[in-house]
Amino acid sequence: MGLFDAIDISGSGLSAERLRMDVTAENLANAQTTRGPNGGPYQRKEVVLQTAQPNGFGTQLASAMGQVPGAGAAQAPGGVQAAQIVTDTSAPKQVYDPGHPDANAQGYVLMPNVNPVTEMVDLIASSRSYEANVTAMQTAKSMFSKTFDLLR
Repeated sequence: MGLFDAIDISGSGLSAERLRMDVTAENLANAQTTRGPNGGPYQRKEVVLQTAQPNGFGTQLASAMGQVPGAGAAQAPGGVQAAQIVTDTSAPKQVYDPGHPDANAQGYVLMPNVNPVTEMVDLIASSRSYEANVTAMQTAKSMFSKTFDLLR
């Protein structure tokens, strides 16, 4: 593992968690949006994360232990990346509100499939992961700094 690989991995985690927080904030902001660009209610979105390197942890471990051909030229660690943002296709909630402008003939309004409690839990989890990546980056920086001090 190179000198800046730990910082690169933490940086990719920071970017991924920031995107998760942005999408969660969008979901919360649109929790009451009954008419979107498609004419229907807003649909919840989720971020799908994947390893930035297709070979994953198992290959890295085997390579580091010298069990893979070409172990001397180990691949650089990859971190994480956002694969895509998917739309939750679960059915929207129906709420009886005959005075709402978007109510149908029976008085029901299709509301977004966004649960604020679930979104807040996702937001807290993303925030904690972001903090963990910041801590890992600061620790790597501190280790590099102390290593340079020893080499003087």
